[in-house]
Amino acid sequence: MEIFEYNHSVSLNPDKCVGCTSCLKRCPTEAIRIRNGKAHINASRCIDCGECIRMCAHKAKKAAYDHFDSLERFKYKIALPAPSLYGQFNNLYDLDYLIEGLYKVGFDDVFEVSCAAETVTGYTRHYLMRGDIKKPVISSACPAVVRLISLRYPELCDHLLPIKSPMEIAAMEARKKALSEHPELKKEDIGIAFISPCPAKISFVKNRPADDKTEVDVVLAVSEVYFSLISAMDAGIAPEHSSDSGMIGVSWASSGGESSALFNEKYLAADGIENVIMVLDHLEDESLSELEFIELNACNGGCSGGVLSVENPYIANARLTNIRRTLPITNTVIRSKPGEGSVDVPAEYSMRHVDFIEAPPLGKTLGESLEKMAKIEKLCQRLPDHDCGSCGSPTCRAFAEDVVKGETTEDECIVNMRSLIEELARNYRADGDITTPADDNNG
Repeated sequence: MEIFEYNHSVSLNPDKCVGCTSCLKRCPTEAIRIRNGKAHINASRCIDCGECIRMCAHKAKKAAYDHFDSLERFKYKIALPAPSLYGQFNNLYDLDYLIEGLYKVGFDDVFEVSCAAETVTGYTRHYLMRGDIKKPVISSACPAVVRLISLRYPELCDHLLPIKSPMEIAAMEARKKALSEHPELKKEDIGIAFISPCPAKISFVKNRPADDKTEVDVVLAVSEVYFSLISAMDAGIAPEHSSDSGMIGVSWASSGGESSALFNEKYLAADGIENVIMVLDHLEDESLSELEFIELNACNGGCSGGVLSVENPYIANARLTNIRRTLPITNTVIRSKPGEGSVDVPAEYSMRHVDFIEAPPLGKTLGESLEKMAKIEKLCQRLPDHDCGSCGSPTCRAFAEDVVKGETTEDECIVNMRSLIEELARNYRADGDITTPADDNNG
């Protein structure tokens, strides 16, 4: 159960919100309501997937992230570029130029997250060989998906891959490398900046509990770093620093890249939050038991589709396909010793168990909660079941719950109110009590 306050990256600017309901209809966890003409985000339900940012034509939703100046307090700065960063640039065929560009914009070292992704791939292969695990195993790389599971699918928490994300492992190894190569530095002298394509990763970093801290100090947006890199990358000058990425690591930016590298045909890869929910519903029903691994990405196209990216995800992924052709398959191989079976995941790479986040009860007591549930069911029977969102709630059932909780009133249902007004108008006309404008026009 979540026991600390969760600070979300996604936020709302009410001055720009016009109450258009576009975000309301796209939110996968029904975290948004429209009240008094403005959207409101329920923090306890938000998973920071960024769908509301993507859908808002009025730019009323935004993601909070760090800026370059937040690195000034560190003596030694390390960049962790996400694999999706590589697909943002047109005519980039050699990753060395991008790595060199990161040095030119002020970083002292670069540790590619794609390299850590290859490490995770290697350990995942061995983990899947074990006979004492629950299958299918669900990738834990997308923090929006992990939070969605913890909110809505409690029985699937045990299926999550218990290996830390490539971002976390990259940060861990980058700090070790810096301390080893520069003994004059202290741990607090080193600032590690992850370059993120999505707000969910920002929220993940900013909300680690005290006993499970990440090594990432700063999270920069791909969209901000992009413009600095454009001017720093000079194709006419041979780069001094080189990339260590392999084909497998770079593939993690695209949907299916993680699972296809496992050399296991019993996998499923889905991207886009609606498709993710559909797959999780099937998993909950145990209709996908023949699978061994499931890769889920909240964003369309995978991490390349994050709302903090610049390029269209499908264009970015096409560029990544061209880049991968020039790369070795992998630079990281994890093998077991002769005569041994699978390799255990190192303790420092192990992710702690993800707990179910319990929703607040409807009432203070069990009896009160049951009574309110009965009222919700009764009210649902009176509602039109159109899920139009005009009432300010995403569905009729959500509206019924909001009414019972005292957050709105039943007369906010536009469909029912319109039917009531039409019935009253017919009755008045039948009694001859009133004359409508239509009657006047008909003479």
